Amino acid sequence: MSAPLISISHLEKVYPTKTGDVHALSDVNLDIADGEFVAIVGPSGCGKTTLLKILAGLTGFTSGTATIAGAPIGTPRGDVGMVFQKPTLLPWRTILENVLLPVELHRKVGTAEREHALGLLAMVGLQDFADKYPHELSGGMQQRAAICRALVHEPEVLLMDEPFGALDAMTRDALNVEVNRIWRETSKTAVLITHSIPEAVFLAERVIVMGPRPGRIIDVIDIPFGRERTLDLLGSSEFADLSSHIRTYFEVTV
Repeated sequence: MSAPLISISHLEKVYPTKTGDVHALSDVNLDIADGEFVAIVGPSGCGKTTLLKILAGLTGFTSGTATIAGAPIGTPRGDVGMVFQKPTLLPWRTILENVLLPVELHRKVGTAEREHALGLLAMVGLQDFADKYPHELSGGMQQRAAICRALVHEPEVLLMDEPFGALDAMTRDALNVEVNRIWRETSKTAVLITHSIPEAVFLAERVIVMGPRPGRIIDVIDIPFGRERTLDLLGSSEFADLSSHIRTYFEVTV
């Protein structure tokens, strides 16, 4: 077997506070293959977002190791793109200008960069909105633009932190199909944080189940549906069985 693209070993994260240490992550071990789509689910406060921020190089960790392509993660990396819970588009910039922002931060934007950004917008159906401003787009369209922004510098890894949580169910379903298509067409390694078990099962090749704080992995579930997913999958008995199985980890007995 080839070496994993992302490797996390015995990862611990402790936040010191005035009232005592908060143990956010405990002995997290996970390998993610190049081109794999992994979803992480768990109760609120279990450290999912903390883990994603560590992978993005946005926060450090207390002990253990975390690497991408064999290199230790310490600071934000050019080979990682991130989609946040909200699109966070700059309101005074056009959609195209927002998508190009990561490129601007590192080098001058030329014709090739603009054409690449326009190609990404076309891929997500926003080619006619490149010169519009964020307030002129719906929430779902803004989040698609945010995905383009995360992909514009051609990262190896795409990290997504609950990107569709604020959207209505129909828009969310449509964007899940879109994300599946983008992942298949770009061959990125994708890591998704979500509170939605059906979303995790629909999108991922493996679902990582985390327990309550201190966050730790309590199960890893293979999803056997192949790479291409359609909304018909949501009505299948196998999909329902897998979703129900994962949900048992979070049921509260009164």
